[in-house]
Amino acid sequence: MEADDVTIREQNFHSQVREYTICFLLFAVLYIISYFVITRYKRKADEQEDEDAIVNRISLFLSTFTLAVSAGAVLLLPFSIISNEILLSFPQNYYIQWLNGSLIHGLWNLASLFSNLCLFVLMPFAFFFLESEGFAGLKKGIRARVLETLVMLILLGLLILGIVWVASALIDNDATSMESLYDLWEFYLPYLYSCISLMGCLLLLICTPVGLSRMFTVMGQLLVKPTILEDLDEQIYIITLEEEAIRRRLNGMSSTVEYNTVQLGQELENVKSMKIKLERRKKASAWERNLVYPAVMIVLLIKTSISVLLVACNILRLLVDETAMPKGSGGPGIGNASLSTFGFVGAALEIILIFYLMVSSVVGFYSLRFFGNFTPRKDDTTMTKIIGNCVSILVLSSALPVMSRTLGITRFDLLGDFGRFNWLGNFYIVLSYNLLFAIMTTLCLVRKFTSAVREELFKALGLDKLHLSNSARDSETTKPSANGHQKTL
Repeated sequence: MEADDVTIREQNFHSQVREYTICFLLFAVLYIISYFVITRYKRKADEQEDEDAIVNRISLFLSTFTLAVSAGAVLLLPFSIISNEILLSFPQNYYIQWLNGSLIHGLWNLASLFSNLCLFVLMPFAFFFLESEGFAGLKKGIRARVLETLVMLILLGLLILGIVWVASALIDNDATSMESLYDLWEFYLPYLYSCISLMGCLLLLICTPVGLSRMFTVMGQLLVKPTILEDLDEQIYIITLEEEAIRRRLNGMSSTVEYNTVQLGQELENVKSMKIKLERRKKASAWERNLVYPAVMIVLLIKTSISVLLVACNILRLLVDETAMPKGSGGPGIGNASLSTFGFVGAALEIILIFYLMVSSVVGFYSLRFFGNFTPRKDDTTMTKIIGNCVSILVLSSALPVMSRTLGITRFDLLGDFGRFNWLGNFYIVLSYNLLFAIMTTLCLVRKFTSAVREELFKALGLDKLHLSNSARDSETTKPSANGHQKTL
């Protein structure tokens, strides 16, 4: 009997060591990738071992850790879905025994823990540490800045604690809720993270429809469009003449006219970039011009249509089936049953749609005017802006599994603290979220594909001067075209 107990304890110990090793290796890979991504955009500083350099390096490591956690949160749901299908296909395979339900649950719990740690501790510490100078009267140095940062963190924690406590007391004012607020670890932090997740889902509700319509423009800029009734050689010749004319004006202009020099320099850069695009279109093969671009546009349209269709089906399912709610629907467990009607193909489609929604949400986030200044630039992004970007991506990525389950993109149940959010059990919030997502996405797509027709109608009716559309307003601005002439309305 004692030997059996020892054997069981040894097996549990080896299983835990194996799970922690796998988690560490996965996180190490994500950390290395995140470090290269951040250093690509971070502004290059002098290689001096002074106080500010040490502070920047510490903030860089904390930001890299946060970005790695964000990547892990994005991969969490796809990894769980594909693991469930692999366990169903090869239940007795020796080489995948490490892939089990305990590992999946552990990854979800670690993702929730590290998301809370980065959001409430590491990122505020990095920001305050970067902006700190030390209290007056104390000797300047790293210790003084750390002391000021810790004081600011304590004050911020007390402020957030008071705000959430008052908000919870106003929303649910009964004795049980008031007593549970004093339980910091079991109730208060999950409640606070639930509020952050709700804000992240609302942010995704705004960013994702905008990003889904914006993806067509972004891919159109990255790919080579088909050449229809265009003479690229003539356009390149004309724009080369315009470039030479601007260069002659710059060489013959006196240095005292600073404003005109800056304006001509900007025009020269625009002409150069346009010339590079035309040369790229000329060098592109016929297959790339006439096949790749239409195929990519069709694929984007199909994926967007499938996403809207799945949301519409989920709305109908919510109205007739209580198990469609993202909370309280106890699933069969990892590796017991397929959660997709079409098996492995359906699971692969769900993973593709989840990644597509995440990329669209990031594109939509940086397309919004309020967050336009947050866009990172290569080798010219300050650490403060990097911290802001890492926090924004962490909020979006942490809310991605919740949004995917709420919209019915996948039927995989939320594990760990992700499934303990109170608002997920509210039928009206979930139904309203699905309706708003479907309506906003449809409106954004209709506005995107009818912009050219709408602009022509405004021109025909003479309403273009009233600025009734963004496209009409953009077309009124004078800008150089690809053939070297000025485009005016």
